[in-house]
Amino acid sequence: MPARILPLFAATVLCAQTPALPQFDVATVKSSPPPTGDLIYINLGGVRNGKVTFANASLSDCLKFAYGIVSNEQIAGPDWITSTSVRFDIVAQASTDTPHDQLQLMLQALLAERLKLVLHHGQKELSYLALVPAKNGPKLHEAQTNATNSGNNIASRSHISSTQMSMTMLATLLSRFEREIVVDQTGLKGQFEFKLDWTPDDGAAPAAADAPTGPSLFTAVQEQLGLRLERSKGPLDLLVIDHAEKVPTDN
Repeated sequence: MPARILPLFAATVLCAQTPALPQFDVATVKSSPPPTGDLIYINLGGVRNGKVTFANASLSDCLKFAYGIVSNEQIAGPDWITSTSVRFDIVAQASTDTPHDQLQLMLQALLAERLKLVLHHGQKELSYLALVPAKNGPKLHEAQTNATNSGNNIASRSHISSTQMSMTMLATLLSRFEREIVVDQTGLKGQFEFKLDWTPDDGAAPAAADAPTGPSLFTAVQEQLGLRLERSKGPLDLLVIDHAEKVPTDN
């Protein structure tokens, strides 16, 4: 009899010791209509003074923020999770000084509560670009983090500038623009101020002779940021979605 009770008792103790995820002070999760037109939405979520916002975001957009992943290839689940047909608007407020990693945990808890999200982690062998320091070291300036600098980010297909951005966010942006997984392996923590300009390689027809030209992304990252993009392959975190609801519960 004791031999049969012991595993159950151990499992109960383990469950009791699992800490609860932190919660937002107040949050709303609403369904939003699918996007119209041919616009490409790159929805990274917004963070300002402890407020996390998503507008017309897919569940995969929210998962990438909440779990620090960069590509749909790292998510396994129903097709609607990444489609344009099911979208959400999220506004969630925490204390103004809440660290980014705590906001991620809060969003994990919010998705579990309002969308009944259940998932487990796995690994998947994937090709990716590793963002690493260049030979002579980074050319980045640490951001001045104070009450007057809450971050001013501008990003397009060939330009990124920021007064306050993490290397994880930079890798995420490059992943979205280049449609290739970019993983932050710089080891650099905190927020940085920088500018990055490059010429996208779209594989299109050659540009006109008088069209402005600039460095490739690989060259720009090394020359302007003191970092490098290296091709690599290996196991990356995989989110396996066991269950999720399309319609959020009442706020």
